Amino acid sequence: MSSGAFSKARLGRLHDAMAAHVASGRVPGVVAGVSRRGELHVEAVGARAFGAGEPMQRDTIFRIASMTKPVTAVAAMILVEECTLRLDEPVDRLLPELADRRVLRGIDGPLADTVPAHRAITLRDLLTFRMGIGLLMAPPEEHPILQAMIERDVAVGPFLSRAPSPDAWMRELGALPLMYQPGERWMYHTGSEVLGVLIARAAGKPLEAVFRERIFEPLGMKDTGFSVPAAKLGRLATAYTSNAQTGAVEVFDDARDSRWSRPPGFPAGGGGLVSTVDDYLTFGQMLLDQGRYGRERILSRPSVEAMTADQITPEQKALSPFGPGFWDTRGWGLGLAVITKRDAPWTTPGRFGWDGGYGTSWASDPAEELVGVLLTQRLWTSPQPPEVYLDFWTAAYQAIND
Repeated sequence: MSSGAFSKARLGRLHDAMAAHVASGRVPGVVAGVSRRGELHVEAVGARAFGAGEPMQRDTIFRIASMTKPVTAVAAMILVEECTLRLDEPVDRLLPELADRRVLRGIDGPLADTVPAHRAITLRDLLTFRMGIGLLMAPPEEHPILQAMIERDVAVGPFLSRAPSPDAWMRELGALPLMYQPGERWMYHTGSEVLGVLIARAAGKPLEAVFRERIFEPLGMKDTGFSVPAAKLGRLATAYTSNAQTGAVEVFDDARDSRWSRPPGFPAGGGGLVSTVDDYLTFGQMLLDQGRYGRERILSRPSVEAMTADQITPEQKALSPFGPGFWDTRGWGLGLAVITKRDAPWTTPGRFGWDGGYGTSWASDPAEELVGVLLTQRLWTSPQPPEVYLDFWTAAYQAIND
């Protein structure tokens, strides 16, 4: 039996697949949502913590990690549309810490061995992760620049920054040379952190205030922010990681004493938000609808089209591995990934979205008119997606009814 955009019988497979991962003990619970042509289906399975009696609920709050990045990109594009920022303008005016950059002569060389940057860093560089510094998948002891980033607390990683303020974080980053020339290659993550600081300075208010006023309130995203208010802490799921040596499950962030229970000194535009399935489905639907949600227009259609077009070259992809086969089917737009080639039922060309390393995933698919959001709190242990991710997207697409 079927109805509308989804097959009711096949939606049962989505429930069964998520319940199987909970029963296996891989995750304590899952909230998963799919929306298509006005039909919305949400599954909440399991518990908010291992060994706890509190069931996972539709309104459970999750740390969404790098699913923060597309939100930050949307905020930047809002300021571009208002002519407060310009895509190809150097960021030096608002980020003087990044003026007159020096660039390492060699990625594994000493920090003092540098050459001048060929050009300034632009807003487009931040959005496309081509600012010249970012994730380096290498041993810190072999790369002085990575060791320096760790020591200054500006390195990437699944942890909240201890920086006391955005200005302090920028000072630490600005004291380091770039790894590569601006525009030379795609390097993950750091561009979004810098982008958050740029947005706040351009708007003249804290990043969360910009998000709240320009995105969250217009879209009704009432449970999304950089921290969880005391009245909502009972809805926060506990987050888990795996011990690097034994593989045993360990608590990463306990909901009862969470680091997200208080506002951070540095609101991280690259990974600091918490959210719910309904909030993020709304965000994904807004982008699917080319910047409009109901009577609200957040962005223009041309801006969304630019965000969701591949912005990086084949040469930059070849220089920037991000997991085996990642670039075979993907490109990178302005703050999010874009599917360029189909190799699975859910990799529809033109589909866009991004995942979060704390165990979350989102995509909007214009060809199928579908938005999907997966929320768990078991941290990824490699760039390769876990089985719960693969099964969620398989189940979401097999439920399409036409």
